[in-house]
Amino acid sequence: MTDKKTPIDPITHDDARVNIPTPELAPMMDPDDAAPIKVAYERRNPDLDPQLIWRGKDIDQAAVTVDAPPIYLQEQVHPKAIIEDMRAGGKRNGEGAGVDLFDHFGLTDDDREAEIEFYRHHQRWSNRMILGDGLQVMASLAEREGLKGQVQAIYIDPPYGIKFNSNFQWSTTSRDVKDGNLAHLTREPEQVKAFRDTWRDGIHSYLQYLRDRLVVARELLTESGSCFVQIGDENVHRVRAMMDEVFGDENCCAQITVLKTTGAGSPAITTNVLPSVCDYVLWYAKSTNHVKYRRTYTVRQPSDDKNFRMVLEPDLSARGLSKREADKVDNLPDHLRLFRANPITSQTGAPTTQFPVDLQGKRFRVSKGGWKTNASGMSKLHKADRLLGIGKTLSYRRFFDDFAIMGHNNVWSDMRQSGFGAEKLYVVQTAPRLVERCLLMTTDPGDLVLDPTCGSGTTAYVAEQWGRRWITIDTSRVALALARSRIMGARYPWYLLADSEEGQRKEAEVTRSAPATTPTYNDIRHGFVYGRVPHITLKSIANNTEIDEIWAQRQPAVEEVRAALNQLLAGHPTPFTVETGGRAGKTIDFTASGEVELPSGEMAPANGFMEWEIPRDAPADWPEPAKQALDAFWKVRIARQKEIDASIAAKADFEYLYDKPYEDKKRVRVAGPFTVESLSPHRTQAVDEHGELIEEHDAATGARTRGAQEAENYRAAILENLTKAGVQQQDKEDRIAFTALTPWPGEWLAAEGRYMEGETERRAGIFIGPEYGTVQRADLVAAAREAADAGFDIVIACAFNFDAHTAEFRKLGRIPVLHARMNPDLHMAGDLKAGGGNLFVVFGEPDIRLVAEGDRFRIELLGVDIFKPATGEVVSSEPDDIACWFIDTDYNEESFFVRHAYF
Repeated sequence: MTDKKTPIDPITHDDARVNIPTPELAPMMDPDDAAPIKVAYERRNPDLDPQLIWRGKDIDQAAVTVDAPPIYLQEQVHPKAIIEDMRAGGKRNGEGAGVDLFDHFGLTDDDREAEIEFYRHHQRWSNRMILGDGLQVMASLAEREGLKGQVQAIYIDPPYGIKFNSNFQWSTTSRDVKDGNLAHLTREPEQVKAFRDTWRDGIHSYLQYLRDRLVVARELLTESGSCFVQIGDENVHRVRAMMDEVFGDENCCAQITVLKTTGAGSPAITTNVLPSVCDYVLWYAKSTNHVKYRRTYTVRQPSDDKNFRMVLEPDLSARGLSKREADKVDNLPDHLRLFRANPITSQTGAPTTQFPVDLQGKRFRVSKGGWKTNASGMSKLHKADRLLGIGKTLSYRRFFDDFAIMGHNNVWSDMRQSGFGAEKLYVVQTAPRLVERCLLMTTDPGDLVLDPTCGSGTTAYVAEQWGRRWITIDTSRVALALARSRIMGARYPWYLLADSEEGQRKEAEVTRSAPATTPTYNDIRHGFVYGRVPHITLKSIANNTEIDEIWAQRQPAVEEVRAALNQLLAGHPTPFTVETGGRAGKTIDFTASGEVELPSGEMAPANGFMEWEIPRDAPADWPEPAKQALDAFWKVRIARQKEIDASIAAKADFEYLYDKPYEDKKRVRVAGPFTVESLSPHRTQAVDEHGELIEEHDAATGARTRGAQEAENYRAAILENLTKAGVQQQDKEDRIAFTALTPWPGEWLAAEGRYMEGETERRAGIFIGPEYGTVQRADLVAAAREAADAGFDIVIACAFNFDAHTAEFRKLGRIPVLHARMNPDLHMAGDLKAGGGNLFVVFGEPDIRLVAEGDRFRIELLGVDIFKPATGEVVSSEPDDIACWFIDTDYNEESFFVRHAYF
């Protein structure tokens, strides 16, 4: 854990989002905003290209029609605020700064009227985690919140196959999901519906499921946006054909092959045919003519190019690779610079590129065409020691590290995970590096990323790390609970912002230029200060005028030391045999006088060295002053080369490494503010056995729509089971057994139940919640009022899910309200149905003890009664069994802020 002095900051965004309602403020919504709207999305002209046909495909329909219900804000989370509040010891009102950070969400007292005018005002951006069907959520974002054309990248990781365990996880504490194990079946209603929607008709419904979501996703993309779909080899061919239909085959950017764990192809894997060792990512653009693309790179290995066969030593001596070095060329010591001889001539050349070149006392001429640069550029290459004479051929010395990286292609072999990788949180968790590369290729900091298949929240986690805004959606509470915990507890590197004073200083250091003096605003949209790799080319060296400046500054010192060396050796009796240049193989007589002409026509001292002739090591019989002069020569010679090399690297073209921004190691970054949301909690639509939606209640008022046979069948089935099973209360001996249960023609109450309480007969009004949806407090209030008017003694609310705000509503006047959780087995069918257990169970809320300590309070969680749907029992659990729980220490009854979080 970091100490109190370590700066902890999030990245926040200056973008805005519309204000949406909280469950507390739902009654204040305009009825028009509360009602779901139907949205039609036009499809591409089916005559444009071939199509994939599946059973049930609506070929004759021109549009995909989607319900777009409102989205409700459930929780607001600001990790920095939680940390600062903890650092301050929970102090408030100026003593602790943590609470003030919640002002980021824009909920102030300045304009109370605007605060409840939903969808009409904007507040500061916060990232979003939404529970619900991705199709409806995306439609709501597009139509209600104006996000159509605003999303830069969408990453979709749909189910790969029809097995239940390849889709959903049943617990936050276990990734072990086995088909056929009834205890491992998820009983979340949204999950059951999602599985039915996806697989009720096998691959046919799967393609329909995915096609509809891609149609809506395409509408959300910007013109330069991209959509990625991760898929296995079972369905990649079908999904690609279907994406061609949605996006147009001309907008297919790539089919990326991602190699999986190496164990998939081991002999231990039993298969009758070739084992599968890869998954695929299909990358489509809204428009390939406008797609945003940031190239990413991988390290290039010397063994990839066998032409690199020579090395340059630190003393600037060049030699060929030894056999041992050639065999292990990828592991050469860092001090050896690998290079090759590249042609420096061009097939065609202007008169300005046709001239003789003198190098080390030799003259080279171009036989045909011309040199690749003019005389000025050739002079700079000479001064940079980039010319290489081999026999009668002049070449360009190209170092391997001139450009030691290469762009990724569509086969990603570096994504393989070993058994020692990071532990997975979710049964079908995607590798972060895979999502990371896709997002870095197609988005910039501040861009909006969406994932309608959240899972463990990998896309959100990666987007947060790299400064992208994000929205993630899932039908599973387990998935969102894991994702929320993962992001709340995440610790990220602090990357230097380009629009910051620290970033400006780092940019100046990297580019060898003066720091910028423009004002900074820490705007993430300007990006980070990225690492970069020089892309050194012959052209960039030939155009680098700084080389001439360095030469002019450094060369006098080199010439001075050379002259001193020649003077100290004058008269030395032992001749020296030259190894390089025009005098190679000849001797220098230090007792001679005058000059000699070199093959290039240059004149050289007969009794002294030219620069390129000076040896690295002095012969043993040289006088000590001459040896010292030799050492001094190589020091200034190497210093000149190092400065020129540094200039070449700094002034050359370069490629940004978008995955390697510079970090501030002294700072810690946590996730920025985000919200947890869900589809309208009072949406009470049921689904029949075919997965079709039934308008059982009007979404705005809750008024029932009479005459729907499917809805009546659902109610009849619930009442039949309720008659047989009764209602099991917390005490195992305490069960409500009905003596009679008859339909009731009420607006909220579905039936009248009679049961005995001792010797007295009681009348219960039966409220039945939606098959897929959540009962909220307003529903129970309306049902209790109706029960009071009809003279009932009690309301028994039967539902699969109760909103958290219903917990405190247990009585209205004289009418007690009993919350009976229905066993999810009641809406499972076929292979998903588990057996046994109580069907209607009443269970308690968390057991909390509030301890006063002076003017402060301490909250102790003693445990919670948990309903186990596999057995239909209520069991008391210990605090250690609770995955996470949150406290709002300043709850205003309008929105819930996570001010304390416990995991």
